[in-house]
Amino acid sequence: MTTTHSHSQTRPADTAGHQAPITPGEIAVGVAIGRASEYFDFFVYAIASVLVFPALFFPFETQLVGTLYSFAIFSLAFVARPFGTIIFMRLQERFGREAKLTVALFALGTTTAGIAFLPTYGDIGFYAIVLLALFRLGQGVALGGSWDGLPSLLALNAPANRKGWYAMIGQLGTPVGFIVAASLFAYMLSSVSEKDFFEWAWRYPFFAAFAINVVALFARLRLVATDDYAQLLDERELQPSKVAKLMSHQGRIVLIGALATLASYALFHLVTVFPLSWLSLYSDRTIADILVIEIVGAGFAIAGVVLSGVLADRIGRRTMLGCLAALIAVFSLFIPALLGGGEMGENLFIIIGFVLLGLSYGQASGAVTANFEARFRYTGAALTSDMAWLLGAAFAPLVALGLSVQFGVASVTLYLLSGAVCTLTVLALNKATYSKDK
Repeated sequence: MTTTHSHSQTRPADTAGHQAPITPGEIAVGVAIGRASEYFDFFVYAIASVLVFPALFFPFETQLVGTLYSFAIFSLAFVARPFGTIIFMRLQERFGREAKLTVALFALGTTTAGIAFLPTYGDIGFYAIVLLALFRLGQGVALGGSWDGLPSLLALNAPANRKGWYAMIGQLGTPVGFIVAASLFAYMLSSVSEKDFFEWAWRYPFFAAFAINVVALFARLRLVATDDYAQLLDERELQPSKVAKLMSHQGRIVLIGALATLASYALFHLVTVFPLSWLSLYSDRTIADILVIEIVGAGFAIAGVVLSGVLADRIGRRTMLGCLAALIAVFSLFIPALLGGGEMGENLFIIIGFVLLGLSYGQASGAVTANFEARFRYTGAALTSDMAWLLGAAFAPLVALGLSVQFGVASVTLYLLSGAVCTLTVLALNKATYSKDK
């Protein structure tokens, strides 16, 4: 007797030759691993933008101006990210998905670790700033190239009644990456003298980034490079498409997807990066103390991400995003009182902000994936994510700090409130776009 097995969406499960389906849970784990490694690199740089770069790369300016310059360079990665997506899409078309992912993650780890070797302004002057900017641009290009299609695959393969749950699993990697990065810096600050920290200890987290990327690379390739995953990606037509054709046919969906999560992405840096800069400049608290509170907040964010999956499956992702945008708008009104309320108010700003971030960010991925035509879905989802980061998060630390210094903390309220209003407006005017996603 002969038995014919279908290899579609299957993988070897045991030595008996049985086949088990590729589960959404496996895909979600792959997404979470990728996010954790990528955003560890991301947050190492973000934290150093406040703690290290103003003093070592802009010593000729005041701490405030040096931090603003540092945030300007910080934003370059988000500007470069869409270009990285486009460049690496072409690389995938020519050499394959595995080659693209290997080169992108190697480049991400190399540019991040390379910052550990950079000479400072005191060593080579202005050229140190140029090198820092180039390495930051390299991070952005590599991060754009690290798109592997797994978030889209997850959104399309999750059970209809549990899409919110599986969407949130992939998002867990981001707060985890923040916790690891912040913990490393907090440990360094508490373990070495200030002199040693600025001479050598700040470089260690950048070294660690390369090792973490190597581990993440093998973990993700183990998923993406298998025949079964490749077949599943092909069956879902998750292949690169021409950007010009995508934007001419479905550019509106890219824009809607980016704007619909604007509140979440604007809040992202206002509770992770901005408090470090504001409190280090205008409070007597130590950076290590602030980082500990943010680590606690990131723990609450993880709980918020998990809860978002439960709530989204009950009330729908569109409703979930709208409710959270409204709550973020309310939260924005209390920013002046919280940041002006002493240590307790500052802690509440961070903790509440992280809770809202977890609840909103948990459902910010893949919200419009199903609305792309199959031929545009792979590239469309990647560029939607790039544009969401660019429009919502890229300049948030720079704008928030600059506005708050010039016009007071109340201006941060207007900044975050505008993002929440934009999200609510887009969700209200584009109900049809979310018809496939409740």
